[in-house]
Amino acid sequence: MFRKDVTMSKRLRANFLLLLTALIWGVAFVAQDVAMDAMEPFTFNAARMLVAALVLLPCIRLLDAIERKRTQTGGNASASASRPFRAMSQAQKRTLLLGGLCCGVALFLGSSLQQFGIKETSAGKAGFVTALYIVLVPLSGLFFGRSVRRNVWLAMGLCVLGLFLLCVTDTFSVSLGDLYLLLCAAAYTVHILVIDHFSPKTDCVRMSCLQFFVASTLCAVMMLLTEHPTFQGLLKGWVPLLYAGMLSGGLGYTLQMVAQRDTDPTVASLLMCLESVFAVLAQWVILGELLSTRELLGCGLMLVGIVLAQLPKRAARLVPHPESGAAE
Repeated sequence: MFRKDVTMSKRLRANFLLLLTALIWGVAFVAQDVAMDAMEPFTFNAARMLVAALVLLPCIRLLDAIERKRTQTGGNASASASRPFRAMSQAQKRTLLLGGLCCGVALFLGSSLQQFGIKETSAGKAGFVTALYIVLVPLSGLFFGRSVRRNVWLAMGLCVLGLFLLCVTDTFSVSLGDLYLLLCAAAYTVHILVIDHFSPKTDCVRMSCLQFFVASTLCAVMMLLTEHPTFQGLLKGWVPLLYAGMLSGGLGYTLQMVAQRDTDPTVASLLMCLESVFAVLAQWVILGELLSTRELLGCGLMLVGIVLAQLPKRAARLVPHPESGAAE
């Protein structure tokens, strides 16, 4: 009985942490929107990715210490366990570096398209359209000869209808920002598939940190080529910048990683779907902006579709958050 109570307590705590993570990521869309008043997209992404990478460095040291203590007490290290880089074999180092590079490139594309989309539309709409990756990931299995469940097809239909209400105007036109966000969802789908391939084979915390460094570098190159960054702009937007880097990137990833060890995958995925709902609520509470009735109906249909798509077989792994670097 005592052991059962402890398990239940861990599960409740894990669910609360996942709910908190969804809230952090939902509010991050508003932070990204506000930051556009102070700096340009590549500048913001270069800075926030760098902050996220730096935040993860002490997490890596802490996890190294925990893993070292665990192995000293007789535990067996898995392929994805935290271990110092110098202690890895050459094959493990190559896997880590290749995984971090591929994830970083995909993250650079997804985050850049998302930032340009937010600049042209709104934080709430961006939260829902970006969440399409949750439906696109299982559909992408068609390219690998995998069957797609009927509930995913139904979810896709609901999301398409929701997207029509959310993005297509009365004159039957789609804005440039909407196209950016649709491409962003596709880029994050690739990002998730890459993570799904590499995360069981390497230290996912180090891979996440590395992907942030790679994405930051690529954004910095584009920033220098296409934008005019200023120190004053960075100072003006320091609050949303630190929020997006430290909380959404560093803390959000850590909470997700810790929580998913102690809860049911299906429950966790449903909780993470609330990220898009929190994005709309944050836009209303913080910015005082509310979507139209048509747009809210579109969001509602997309939310139902997203939840429906996240009801897989019990043994299936969760879909990770685009910026997390962890397989769920």
